[in-house]
Amino acid sequence: MQAAQTPASKLRFVTPDKESSMNTLSQEEEFEQICSRELLTEKAADIEKTISVKKHERERYDIDPTMLHENHFWNRRPDGIVINTNHPTLYILEFKRSPDRNEDFLRVKEDEANEQHKRIIEALKAAAPEWTFEHTNFVAGRRGAVVEDDFYNKLERLNIQAGETDKILAAHVQCLCEAHDTVMRSYYQQLHGLSGADATTSMEHIEEQVYA
Repeated sequence: MQAAQTPASKLRFVTPDKESSMNTLSQEEEFEQICSRELLTEKAADIEKTISVKKHERERYDIDPTMLHENHFWNRRPDGIVINTNHPTLYILEFKRSPDRNEDFLRVKEDEANEQHKRIIEALKAAAPEWTFEHTNFVAGRRGAVVEDDFYNKLERLNIQAGETDKILAAHVQCLCEAHDTVMRSYYQQLHGLSGADATTSMEHIEEQVYA
């Protein structure tokens, strides 16, 4: 996406290729402009204390329970971070797949993604109140269904050039369909004990049932 931004864009994709832990992200130069690691650690620990944890996790940190809360925060892994230091704004990116037979799949996965990264947003707001922090979630069905208006609006928010949005959507849908196809092939290989060309032939024979 970064390569498709408008030439005048001031947004920087801090994680252009893969998700990273908050621990790794905090070491980026742009991230350090938001707040100090020490301050964010303090605010995050206060927020993480309010979340229940499993007994075996508590037992590992009996000597220093504060370390448990800090580690919880620093191990959180958003799919991406985009920062605009000119207009202090940080976008947390999350990509979600959903069963697309449910017409309400966009809202359901939007809520799930927002809840997933709510603690990150809360900690950042507490540590850097002068900044704006926003969720930007891209949701698609497992078989390639996408709410186009929602998808395009979010690309526009990230300063993606108008001439590139259709290409990005097409590539996104293709990746989803290929992933779905891989899952289905694996399923039928296991179900029928087939492999390679035999599995492909079997799927062609039962295409109507698989993709109905």
